[in-house]
Amino acid sequence: MYGSQYWLRVSVNDAKDTINREVRAAVPLDAGEEITWLSPLAPAYSEYQDQQFVDRLRITLNKVPLKDFWPRGGPVWDALARTSKRKVFLIEAKAHIPEMDSSESLASSRSLQRIAKSLNETKAFLDANPIVDWTRTFYQYTNRLAHLYLLRGLNDINAYLLNVYFINDTHMKGPSSVEEWKGALTLLKAYLGITRTKLTPFMKDLFIDVDELRQVSNKRLHSDSLQPAASRDR
Repeated sequence: MYGSQYWLRVSVNDAKDTINREVRAAVPLDAGEEITWLSPLAPAYSEYQDQQFVDRLRITLNKVPLKDFWPRGGPVWDALARTSKRKVFLIEAKAHIPEMDSSESLASSRSLQRIAKSLNETKAFLDANPIVDWTRTFYQYTNRLAHLYLLRGLNDINAYLLNVYFINDTHMKGPSSVEEWKGALTLLKAYLGITRTKLTPFMKDLFIDVDELRQVSNKRLHSDSLQPAASRDR
């Protein structure tokens, strides 16, 4: 009952008002434009990668297909959503700062060549720091950014990359304030050279306090405990 995966599940399934409020504050949505969450949905809480995430978003990459850009075994998306006006959201979540420092790519030599080519193409498009090896440093962040480039830059999909940062996850020793997260993110973006790029308007950082989610989660658990066993076990 802690960590980014758990709190994102709570957000998507039990606290939609909370996460939708943060999405609407970050992304320009039209009046009446509805958000539909596609994962991770109860009871399986499935997460999607490779062609499955494209299919789940109900989009078609007509200009540059995923298979030409990235080998199999690509990012597993923490959450996916779309709106009634065909905006699509790729979501990555974090509950503590060390999660940002992901390991380098473990792809095979052949796959790594294609990954490096796509990351370098993304880096050039963004005019990012050319000396930073995106297959090694902050690899999880850079490969997600590359997929935003694939959808929006190469295929004209109205896509956004939403990074959700949870506050007050004390079990994970996570930040207790937005300022702590923003300090770490300022360093990450400065190091990668992506402080201000062509994709910056479509990269949004969302901050959600787990204390608010905990109240919702506790109410749900209490409600479940009052239900007859037969009702809970359908």
